[in-house]
Amino acid sequence: MTTVRLPLFPLNSVLFPGLVLPLNIFEERYRAMMRELLKSPEDEPRRFAVVAIRDGHEVAPSAPGMPDQTAVPERGPAAGFGDDPVKAFHEVGCIADAATIRERADGSFEVLATGTTRVRLLSVDASGAFLTAELEELEEDPGDEAGALAEGVLRAFRQYQKRLAGARERSLSTGTELPDEPAVVSYLVAAAAMLDVPAKQSLLQAPDTASRLREELKLLRTETAIIRNLPSLPAADLTRSPTSLN
Repeated sequence: MTTVRLPLFPLNSVLFPGLVLPLNIFEERYRAMMRELLKSPEDEPRRFAVVAIRDGHEVAPSAPGMPDQTAVPERGPAAGFGDDPVKAFHEVGCIADAATIRERADGSFEVLATGTTRVRLLSVDASGAFLTAELEELEEDPGDEAGALAEGVLRAFRQYQKRLAGARERSLSTGTELPDEPAVVSYLVAAAAMLDVPAKQSLLQAPDTASRLREELKLLRTETAIIRNLPSLPAADLTRSPTSLN
């Protein structure tokens, strides 16, 4: 078992390998994290782990585009996450590699990171200026029939896109290049589909690529059928996602 200890960044969204994560960081515990990452040599990866926050716990005020609006009197790296922070987070997350960390004049940060590797959360340490975690890196097992399943998911995803776009379906179906590597397909579709955090989290922690693709195929068919039966809703309402990687 390969384990690693990294800074921990909780969000109210799910990050997938290969997906870009832009962040606007205002809260002190996450500012401290970025200052520490900036100490690493520029030619080394500046990595931190992203985990989704379970329902009923604090929504991270440093979510992308969100200024620090926290008003709880409790302060420190584990503020809002309870006596045992590990219970506040989903078990499987994703390592993020920060390609850009830019400090603004007011001390906040603009960060652009990319998801790389899935990890399992083993423990959380709140003794420092920010949360750190011991993590087990998870291999991506292709499973059975991943290639054929990926083709089916891509077809279902295109139909799903067309239903969402309504009259604008031509703009989505013309010149749109989608990958054909099964694992990449599974992560792209999981990130792009209009799904809530529990559904996305279930896809992230699927035991292998084929299992993830099978789950996506069911979800896409269900969502497409729902949209088909709601013809009176404007496309703008249908395409407003409840969650976002941003």
